[in-house]
Amino acid sequence: MSKVVFAIPGDIATETGGYAYDRRMLRELPSFGIEMSHLALPGSFPNPTAADLAETEKRLAATPAGIKLMIDGLALGAMPAGLVERLDRRIVALVHHPLALEAGLTEARARELAASETAALALCRRVIVTSPMTARILVADFGVPADKITVAEPGTDPAPRATGTGTPMQLLSVGAISQRKGYHVLLEALKPLADMDWRLSIVGATDRDKATVEALRQEIDASRGLKDRITLTGAVVPATLDRLYASADIFVLPSLFEGYGMVLAEAMSRGLPIICTTGGAAAETVPDAAAIKVAPGDVAALGAGLVRLMSDKKLRKRLEGASWEAGRQLPTWTETARRIFAAIMEMKA
Repeated sequence: MSKVVFAIPGDIATETGGYAYDRRMLRELPSFGIEMSHLALPGSFPNPTAADLAETEKRLAATPAGIKLMIDGLALGAMPAGLVERLDRRIVALVHHPLALEAGLTEARARELAASETAALALCRRVIVTSPMTARILVADFGVPADKITVAEPGTDPAPRATGTGTPMQLLSVGAISQRKGYHVLLEALKPLADMDWRLSIVGATDRDKATVEALRQEIDASRGLKDRITLTGAVVPATLDRLYASADIFVLPSLFEGYGMVLAEAMSRGLPIICTTGGAAAETVPDAAAIKVAPGDVAALGAGLVRLMSDKKLRKRLEGASWEAGRQLPTWTETARRIFAAIMEMKA
């Protein structure tokens, strides 16, 4: 039995797509004969203090010398190359999306993260990514050899088809609130649509980027056309999220960049018509037939797309059908784990 220690920063119960992927792999990979152990790293990544880096090295160095070490990219990309090199372990990286592409970074910080991630990835035996788009970015911009990369798209659990509500039109957006998710763009797009009958639920953690959350709340409160129509639910339990998906009429994802877009897959598994951006892998996660796609950050295009979907029942039905069919073709979590298992087993001693 191959032994793997999976090092993940912060609270593994955090409700984001990346952490959900990590939790699922800890559950699924043992069925392939891999003995998985979870190693918690400090939660300050990708902006660790010197003390946190020292503690990280201590914890990683304490792992058995013969094991394989899988490190979540949220931590690995922000580690100094010297730290990674001193570990002297067989390392596989799991990259959800490059850290340097996070929204809101200063130019200097983005360069720092790009340099540290490039150096860290060069020291890994294998690199797992969650989309073909991320694989192409790592090859083109981070110097990772294509033959070292394995694409393991997130799995999606089967779900019942959404029934919708209709009046008022229920819009749903899911994802932890941060600058990269583009909710500020969505708010601007919705302001001119006060004469239409809609409600929006934004579902996602509110503790990841408190400044962005506060700015979003202030903008909602200050706008007469938004205040009574938008609900920031925060993170919710799975049963509540299922109910929100079931009652939704339109799924909207205004992200500036996505490494895959697990919530898009969840929306397709329920047959929801989608409006999303072409930011990162989101452009490829959803087939064109299932969504209206707009450029990230384009307020006018997002607003126009929302008007089209809310006004045209035939268009919604057409997108619903294509979304439902695409959802039937999505990979399972077993398939995701099988790809990672193969990558781990290919690592040379």
